[in-house]
Amino acid sequence: MDTLHIRIDKDIKTKAGKTLADLGMDMTTAVKVFLHQVIVDEGLPFTPNKNVAALKARLDHVTSEAIKKGKSYKSAKEMHTYI
Repeated sequence: MDTLHIRIDKDIKTKAGKTLADLGMDMTTAVKVFLHQVIVDEGLPFTPNKNVAALKARLDHVTSEAIKKGKSYKSAKEMHTYI
């Protein structure tokens, strides 16, 4: 086992800690989940984007197309190839 040290703004840490606690998860577990997902996705497990409307539109489009075509995906990685 190895140790990872990161510097993070106190306000972000506090808010993220509260959100994670509400999900029943601690910060260490959340970071582990994130890093495992980076490995699975071979990249970031999300698309960095501040445009919430664009993200919602993209998700709505993929969802409606999947419903129309009866499409299902075997993994999140497979779905992201269609987005």
